[in-house]
Amino acid sequence: MSKERVAIIGAGMMGHGLAQIFAARGHEVTLSDVSDELLTRAIANIRANITLLYEKKIMTREEIAPAVARIRTTTSLQAAVRNAQFVIEAVSENLELKQRLFQEIDAYCPRETILASNTSVISITKIAEKTKYKERVVGTHFWFPPYMIPLVEVVKGHDTSDETMNFSYEFMKRAGKHPIKCLKDVPGFVANRLQHALWREAIYIVDHGIADAETVDEAIKHSFGIRLPVLGPIENADMVGLDLVLQIHNYILNNLECSPNPSPILQKKVAKGELGFKTSKGFQDWSPERIDECKKRLFDHLIQWNREHGEAG
Repeated sequence: MSKERVAIIGAGMMGHGLAQIFAARGHEVTLSDVSDELLTRAIANIRANITLLYEKKIMTREEIAPAVARIRTTTSLQAAVRNAQFVIEAVSENLELKQRLFQEIDAYCPRETILASNTSVISITKIAEKTKYKERVVGTHFWFPPYMIPLVEVVKGHDTSDETMNFSYEFMKRAGKHPIKCLKDVPGFVANRLQHALWREAIYIVDHGIADAETVDEAIKHSFGIRLPVLGPIENADMVGLDLVLQIHNYILNNLECSPNPSPILQKKVAKGELGFKTSKGFQDWSPERIDECKKRLFDHLIQWNREHGEAG
């Protein structure tokens, strides 16, 4: 059985990683962007990524050249999507840009082609607003770096058909990813809602002097953070007993941060230009050496996880 042809629109930080995933799984991939310079850089990044995965014993030497050979590049949007069965948009998070792009792709592709957006925040329903065949538009939110993080959120827009959802879900599984279905088009989908709920409380604790930033991170890393890979919060609630969870919630929820606005300390730090790694100061001070150590720690963890689970590609 022949593999579906895939088109990736946007060759930046996420786009070239998506092209790598599908090419490594045997799909013919067309990667498109606005300039040959961007596309040349993307192919170089893909080669570097795959070579690194080989060095870390996640891919074999024999897989490198065929994977790269399956990717062709073009600056023509029409040429990129013409023969694709699955199109993924990975351009910047700008609603008007995405709407124009999807309207154009919608006109170029056969009706059965699925059109997906990698957006992490924008409504799939709004992205599809100017398309003729809204039922074939779906969200496929990958996480960075996409070739090392397994999760893909398959997001149902208001008009997305069940057939589109089911095919997209199974397609992501066949590409070696771990898809989940988000059945309502809500801001943040599933994982970002959970992540930023945690971040809001973490920042609140720092802002109110309950603990400093480093202590907050330590508290998570050395307690429930250890069990999260094998025991999710809903499983944990069932494990300890929902009667106990209810008792705790009756006591604590009124004391947790629930503001709909960003934290004052976060707003002040951004206004002062304290942006984290990029300015060497955020909630903590970041020397070049400390930044490198943090990035290396994350990279080594992801490499080890993928080596054990075999999901990188």
